[in-house]
Amino acid sequence: MKIYLTALVKCKAGTTAQMKDFLDKLVAASRQEEACLQYELYQSTTDETQFVFHETWASQEGLDRHVKQEHFQLFSQQIADIIDGPLGIYKTDRVH
Repeated sequence: MKIYLTALVKCKAGTTAQMKDFLDKLVAASRQEEACLQYELYQSTTDETQFVFHETWASQEGLDRHVKQEHFQLFSQQIADIIDGPLGIYKTDRVH
């Protein structure tokens, strides 16, 4: 069963370029994962510090493997000092 996920990431003011660099590396590596069907990153047009992921995973097991990957663990460590609040994670069911 596919897993649809939206994730919100906000960084502290003045750290947007650094966050984008970390996010770019995460996206490139995550797209290489076998269970990754979609991994798109967007940036708010009204708040440059706000980023939104739209992800589709082949299964819950694939998503579980994703968060254990070295590139995801490294990303989590890298953003520890620049993230503004917790990650917002929303698992959803596709309606249309």
